[in-house]
Amino acid sequence: MATPDSLALFTGLGLSENKARETLKNAALSTQLREAATQAQRTLGSAIDKATGTLLYGLASRLRDTRRLSFLVSYIANKKIHTELQLSAALEYVRSHPLDPIDTEDFEQECGVNVVLTPEQIEEAVEATINRHRSQLLVERYHFNMGLLMGEARAALKWADGKMIKHEVDMQVLHLLGPKMEADLEKKPKAAKARLEDTHRKTAKDVVENGENYKTPGYVTTPYTMDLLRQHLEITGGQVRTRFPPEPNGILHIGHAKAINFNFGYAKANNGICFLRFDDTNPEKEEAKFFTAIYDMVTWLGYTPYKVTYASDYFDQLYAWAVELIHRGQAYVCHQRVEELKGHNSLPSPWRERPIEESLLLFEAMRKGKFAEGEATLRMKLVMEDGKMDPVAYRVKYTPHHRTGDKWCIYPTYDYTHCLCDSIEHITHSLCTKEFQARRSSYFWLCNALDVYCPVQWEYGRLNLHYAVVSKRKILQLVAAGAVRDWDDPRLFTLTALRRRGFPPEAINNFCARVGVTVAQTTMEPHLLEACVRDVLNNTAPRAMAVLEPLKVVITNFPAPKPLDIQVPNFPADETKGFHQVPFASTVFIERTDFKEESEPGYKRLALGQPVGLRHTGYVIELQHVVKGSSGCVECLEVTCRRADSGEKPKAFIHWVSQPLVCEIRLYERLFQHKNPEDPVEVPGGFLSDLNPASLQVVEGALVDRSVVLAKSFDKFQFERLGYFSVDPDSQQGQLVFNRTVTLKEDPGKV
Repeated sequence: MATPDSLALFTGLGLSENKARETLKNAALSTQLREAATQAQRTLGSAIDKATGTLLYGLASRLRDTRRLSFLVSYIANKKIHTELQLSAALEYVRSHPLDPIDTEDFEQECGVNVVLTPEQIEEAVEATINRHRSQLLVERYHFNMGLLMGEARAALKWADGKMIKHEVDMQVLHLLGPKMEADLEKKPKAAKARLEDTHRKTAKDVVENGENYKTPGYVTTPYTMDLLRQHLEITGGQVRTRFPPEPNGILHIGHAKAINFNFGYAKANNGICFLRFDDTNPEKEEAKFFTAIYDMVTWLGYTPYKVTYASDYFDQLYAWAVELIHRGQAYVCHQRVEELKGHNSLPSPWRERPIEESLLLFEAMRKGKFAEGEATLRMKLVMEDGKMDPVAYRVKYTPHHRTGDKWCIYPTYDYTHCLCDSIEHITHSLCTKEFQARRSSYFWLCNALDVYCPVQWEYGRLNLHYAVVSKRKILQLVAAGAVRDWDDPRLFTLTALRRRGFPPEAINNFCARVGVTVAQTTMEPHLLEACVRDVLNNTAPRAMAVLEPLKVVITNFPAPKPLDIQVPNFPADETKGFHQVPFASTVFIERTDFKEESEPGYKRLALGQPVGLRHTGYVIELQHVVKGSSGCVECLEVTCRRADSGEKPKAFIHWVSQPLVCEIRLYERLFQHKNPEDPVEVPGGFLSDLNPASLQVVEGALVDRSVVLAKSFDKFQFERLGYFSVDPDSQQGQLVFNRTVTLKEDPGKV
């Protein structure tokens, strides 16, 4: 229970009331923070400024050796440690020096205590940084990556105030380039501006021989570039090579369908090849079922990979290159914790300039399992386009790998692996979604740092749908909450779910083609995908008849002593596609909604005095008697029949079944009620609060004609007047289960 005194103490440090209450729930943290604040008040008085309070909270939450609390609080309270950078250095120092006594002189030197950087020193360091990039700055002007200047200046001025450095960079850049002109305000050209239909016109010969590879905006050339491109051309023969590189830690969704179509489609259009490469660098999250499911979905969409490869195929080569990167002074072993590396304004590593030989020994120690998880990483020396500094290349993970077993306890990251695997496989077009644009600089940098062939990275916009969530984590939450059955629940937009619902792969491919390839993210309405499904199923799904809510009808003057065999066209618009046979007996079943005891204006189906035709039979039935049960509910209709050509044509023809099969039919609607269930403004309670209670209706006593008796899982039919349906894998012998794929027409009630 939070006491008023505790709350007041913590909010006095600058914590919000909610943050203070959360802190009080953690007994160890609140005890340590209370001690730190109380000690600081003895030096500063009861009022502690927010900057100091933030440092005290950071100290209490990150310090593991409580013996050092008083020592470090004294430095913070006396303003000798006054920045987050100094605090991180202090915490690392006490962690690596656990024995008493602490050498205060060495401690203060390592933590920048009493270090004063003058404005002149900051000015000189920034000027030197700008001079190193002066020629490129004058060419690119304000399109230059200013994060690079900030990163280099901060590395040179370890204890300087970041705001002062940024101000000085801004001032010197303005002095060099002058005010921004109209051209500086234009957006920097992106590599993936062309639409798919435009890029399909390009051939591999155009890309390589005409020089577009190394002239792509942002592509970095070195003295080795042309030789490497010539070697690449000798190996590929000018062939276009793409790859689809999924992580095997979840099921593919509709957004992946666009990526599959773009990668495989672009290669096919240019007589090239496409690899399916599993990015299996995180054994903690990978499962065999995901590898199988991903391969199945790629082939289900109609594509055959040139070769199935794995990032783990190249682990030995990747490790050798990491060692080479250290030898070249471009990577180092770092001991900053994960929480210190998060975000785009993480502090420079105190180990960035450690000796090469030391990093080589430590990296080998990482490989031999001498560090715990999180105690050491290998980081690359670069600043990315978004300003993030020194991305991690390798981390320690003591999880057996599904393919390599216990051989490795260090695994490469995406930033390190992706471009090098592309280089090994001589990919010509590394096609990826827009969020990877910030990694383009590291992609080019790493290939060039190792002097290996460097492909071109092209970014395009993701494909999303309204009324959907596709995040792996959120789908797992839906499963755990019982909102859906599993990854393949037909209400989801995973590819396995769409297949189970009955969406043909051709329809998904057509939808992706209609959406096209743009740089901007695309969010589409589900009904546009459903329209593509109807277009395909209208020509591929044979017709059958089913009744969801059966009403028994007895024909009292049935024209034959035994059932008649009725020939029904599989596709009424094209009878050359064949027929199927259904029985027509004296007892039939119609939809309960196709009958009313009394007709009303506009109603055209069966009622007293209003006959209807039975589809495909050539007969018209007319109501004679209504049989009701004790509850007053209509149980049966008695009718007479006549030939359709022997009298007036009825106003309507309805579907029916006779001697039918009993089946289960599942009717699906949207899973969520709002367009953007993940939008906190639109859905303040979170996506789980936005579930549509009517998203699934199970009809257990439905009837279907006998023509479908041999249907197999995923067979598709149009049930006349009802919609398109697909056989669900839950079906058993004698008990078919159908999923409604889509209605015959778009529901006008839906947005």
